[in-house]
Amino acid sequence: MDTPTIATRGEQNRALGLSTLAFTLCFAVWTIFSIIGIRLKQEFGLSDTQLGLLMATPILTGSISRLFLGIWTDRFGGRLVFSVLMLVTAACVYALTLANSYNMLLAGALGVGLAGGAFIVGVTYTSAWFEPGKQGTALGIFGAGNVGAAVTNFGAPFLLVAFGWEQTAQIYATILAIMGILFPLIAKEDPLASQRAARRSQSFFQQLSPLADLRVWRFSLYYFFVFGAFVALALWLPHYLIEVYGLDIKTAGIVAALYTIPASLFRILGGWMSDRYGARRVMYWTFIASTVCTFLLSYPPTEYRIQGIDSTISFSLELNLIGFILLTFVLGFFMSLGKAAVFKHIPAYYPNSVGAVGGVVGMIGGLGGFLLPLTFGMLNDVIGIWQSSFMLLFVIVGCALAWMHYAIRSAERVEWSAQEEKTDLPELSTPSAFVLEEWKPEDKTFWETKGKKIATRNLWISIPNLFLAFAVWTIWSILVVKMPSLGFTYSSNQLFWLAALPALSGATLRIFYSFMVPIFGGRRWTAISTASLLVPCLWIGVAVQDTDTPYLIMLILALLCGFGGGNFASSMANISFFFPQAQKGGAMGLNAGLGNLGVSGMQLLAPLIIATNAFGPMVGDPLIIQDGTRAGEPLWLQNAAFLWVPLIVIAAVAAWFGMNDIADAKASFREQAVIFRRRDNWLMCWLYLGMFGSFIGFAAGFPLLSGMQFPNVDPVKYAFLGPLVGALARPVGGMLADKLGGAKVTLWTFAVMIAGVFGVMSFLPGKVSDGNFWGFFGCFLLLFVATGIGNGSTFRMVPVIFRNLLMSELPGRPEDAGKAANRESAAVLGFISAFAAYGGFFIPKAYGTSIDLTGGVFAALLAFVAFYASCLVVTWWYYARKNAPSPC
Repeated sequence: MDTPTIATRGEQNRALGLSTLAFTLCFAVWTIFSIIGIRLKQEFGLSDTQLGLLMATPILTGSISRLFLGIWTDRFGGRLVFSVLMLVTAACVYALTLANSYNMLLAGALGVGLAGGAFIVGVTYTSAWFEPGKQGTALGIFGAGNVGAAVTNFGAPFLLVAFGWEQTAQIYATILAIMGILFPLIAKEDPLASQRAARRSQSFFQQLSPLADLRVWRFSLYYFFVFGAFVALALWLPHYLIEVYGLDIKTAGIVAALYTIPASLFRILGGWMSDRYGARRVMYWTFIASTVCTFLLSYPPTEYRIQGIDSTISFSLELNLIGFILLTFVLGFFMSLGKAAVFKHIPAYYPNSVGAVGGVVGMIGGLGGFLLPLTFGMLNDVIGIWQSSFMLLFVIVGCALAWMHYAIRSAERVEWSAQEEKTDLPELSTPSAFVLEEWKPEDKTFWETKGKKIATRNLWISIPNLFLAFAVWTIWSILVVKMPSLGFTYSSNQLFWLAALPALSGATLRIFYSFMVPIFGGRRWTAISTASLLVPCLWIGVAVQDTDTPYLIMLILALLCGFGGGNFASSMANISFFFPQAQKGGAMGLNAGLGNLGVSGMQLLAPLIIATNAFGPMVGDPLIIQDGTRAGEPLWLQNAAFLWVPLIVIAAVAAWFGMNDIADAKASFREQAVIFRRRDNWLMCWLYLGMFGSFIGFAAGFPLLSGMQFPNVDPVKYAFLGPLVGALARPVGGMLADKLGGAKVTLWTFAVMIAGVFGVMSFLPGKVSDGNFWGFFGCFLLLFVATGIGNGSTFRMVPVIFRNLLMSELPGRPEDAGKAANRESAAVLGFISAFAAYGGFFIPKAYGTSIDLTGGVFAALLAFVAFYASCLVVTWWYYARKNAPSPC
């Protein structure tokens, strides 16, 4: 980092003191629900899960806002951003007192959460005042502002008893507003202000470019535990102490402060130790000690009976209050060291991107503070063991320790060969064996002797990863069919929302995933994106075991399933780099077609697995069917999610160690963003929306639509067939397009789809007819086959269009044109798949809206016909007719 030579010691101390005070107040506000939440639970009659969600909601806002606040601080400076943030948050805290319902409390909690974003504002502002040799200690002192949680745990209970929760919140809002006014009057602009003008000319994606480093995400995982678990326990401990040890609210607040105070103040020591001994040792101390503490804290009260020779020997093990306090004190102490050790690195490694990188690390850590309290409440409701919260923390810290040790040992081998030791936490770089420095698929000799084997291996590892992504993406298409009979009291429209939301979030994520492969590398991104599927699977498996789980949580889980939908964009972009032009259609058809089988796999296997206790007691108890001919039968709905967990782990590991990154495929976002100026990019978005959007939309909505239109038929038995034939038809579409031309195949496919929709309409029940399920089902099978063929043909059109385009733009430079065409077509393939995935949201929602407005689905189906007709016209005019602008 550029050393701020103009800053005197007095100016440094002034900046550090003001930013630490401001952060302390913000942190106190951020954790206010740890105390007033207890009174709100009583007043509003909240369950443990609802209370956990209320406590966690501010953490969500504070976490996500850190990314944007960090970037804004890089651009505009901490003095301005800090002041505005405190004033806005104070207004939100005051508005909280006007709430008269749970939903209004949640809305207010979102605004209160902005206080948590103050951390990255202060880190960026404070680090700018200090030279690198003192930044660890300075940031450790600033980070001690976490003691704001102790201020709340200690002081808020007395305010709560004396004035009530409304006035307590108003007092907090007033103090924070005063600080927001005073801060810009007292604080000075940091010494690096002159450099921010250059940063303002950078785009948002340019500022995020350091995030391609794996080191950033490893730091994020560590911070998820050392900070996220700290926040989670600060929120959860008062409630835990009251329920487990029978303490009153005042005593519980004081005891919780004994955890939060050392977890805050000793962060200063952690910064100093990181400067002196190195973050590597500090992180080892942190994770080893935390593993021991969480293991002891997770042990529930247990009674033992041993059959002796002459008598039965009985004894019990239980952690008393004194032991609990001591262990949480030790845990808080080592967490504080770890927090400082993680953030010591950011200004050193990323001196010009402290806000962006620190924002991401802080965001992931803050998300731990959001997810963990919510999960604590859910585990209590489902498992019924209070110590389950510490069991979860034990698993997390154990995984973090194992990964860190693996990373460090890998780096030590490099250090030993260079005969040197580093005290920082080294980056686990990509081994060169996984990087293809030379890749020329269009060279026939290269392709036959070397390239084909490598490309095929990457393809066949990519396919199961994509299969699992589609399975997780469409899990709600099965869950929503079974939930009403199990006691979940959701309306038809709410069920359609749950079926549609994964498509909405998945489509949005595809926009970003489209550009990830050239930035991160295909091997790395495939493994990471597949591993991310564990989050919704594990969480859904817990949530669906309780019919009282709030609908809002179900909505969040539906959105998280979008991780699976996002994978398609990056997977297809990655595979497109490996194969020569003449074989791209078939290769991408196989990848997408067999990957799409994940939808059928889910809809075939999930109904079978939920009917059996396949995983034994370890996954929880079943729910009982409450009505219909199968009333009284058990269903293990959670098995639909837990089924995929071991497969996800295996596939992610296979991708990490079995796939390759292509060096020539590296590109910045700016290089890829040229596609947004291409007319063909937007035309293909429209056409692919008609193909893939229809495929995923029909797959998501067909089971629920069939059950509503034909209540005497169990659609789950047949739902898998549609996605199955559609997925299997996709490679056929790619191969036909390779031989006949993509535009011609696409044109005729849209014509068949129009006929198929009219067929569906003719078999629906009406006023004078009960309809015919088998005719209805047959027409939908025709539609699925057509979408599969069209998916393959439209994807084959893209490489041809852009290769011809780049060849005309770069005449006489075929090699450069080929590389540019590969880069642009890969980005287009990802982007149009993102655009098309919104069909998975709009089609189920069109059914629900049409039923609400007209009482039937005819209006929605007529809209589909009109849309397919427009796609047919676009295909003919631009690509299929004689003298078309871009024949393909």
